[in-house]
Amino acid sequence: MKHFFAILGVFVLLSAFTFNNTPTTDGNTLPSVDVKTLDGKKVNIQDFVGKGKVTVISFWATWCSPCKRELDAIAEIYPDWQEEYDVELLAVTIDDARGVAKVPAMVAAKGWDYTVLSDSKQELQRALNFQTVPQTFLLNAEGEIIYTHSGYSPGDEYELEEEIKKAAGK
Repeated sequence: MKHFFAILGVFVLLSAFTFNNTPTTDGNTLPSVDVKTLDGKKVNIQDFVGKGKVTVISFWATWCSPCKRELDAIAEIYPDWQEEYDVELLAVTIDDARGVAKVPAMVAAKGWDYTVLSDSKQELQRALNFQTVPQTFLLNAEGEIIYTHSGYSPGDEYELEEEIKKAAGK
């Protein structure tokens, strides 16, 4: 009988692991999930993509040093990306409600010229099935996910630029 419960326990654990790690998108489309603007307005992430413009979605948090380094590095070259590739960057914070209160001041202090959105309940994060930040998604002009990258090391922004260049057909 002990073996039965041991096997049952292993099965339950494996099943939970499998179901919790199953992607909720088909692998190349952005799910339809509501997020908030920094002034608290509810918007759907779909409203920002697939309108003929290449889009970068960078998930970050105020407590994440690599996230801030990545967004700082991109900030230096982002105006060039906008001019050369007509790209838009959405910086989506996963900070909880208390952390989100710090975001506007941080964005202003850093001079980030991005559209900043909040996924404080991590609904979009769960729908895209990733665990850690920074996490970056590149979407083509039709709104399809064509590239993803997790983590940040200096120079990753240039790899991202190469992918943007391909997506923009340049």
